[in-house]
Amino acid sequence: MKILLAVDGSRHSLKAVRCLIEHADWYREFPQVELVNVHLPVPRVPGMNAVVSASQIQRYYDREGKAALAAARKLLDRKGIRYAARMRVGPIAETIVKHARLARCDLIMVGTRGLTAAGNLLLGSTASKLAHVSPVPVLLVK
Repeated sequence: MKILLAVDGSRHSLKAVRCLIEHADWYREFPQVELVNVHLPVPRVPGMNAVVSASQIQRYYDREGKAALAAARKLLDRKGIRYAARMRVGPIAETIVKHARLARCDLIMVGTRGLTAAGNLLLGSTASKLAHVSPVPVLLVK
């Protein structure tokens, strides 16, 4: 089984990591893990290239992605679970789904804040959107 584990460094996403660790022995073999962080693109404004270079933006994405993956990597390393860490840039839910399909993942795991339906209506929810747009099964961890 191949699992895409989407993390953003929050305590909610780390719950998904812990859930995967706690249930890894449910599988005949340890699952293959795609550990993925997705960053929204930096907004483009006129004249931005004169002040900020493409390499500076890429360094920003790299630094933020590594920071978001750090705690999850530490937890997985401690338990001896192998993974491939990936950093992507794009709309969050759509980019996760695209990566899951390209990597042929069987499941997407993501932590959620566990908002009520009213909270999701007011604030929006990446987890809810992911569950709606993904053809790959999604496991939301509260």
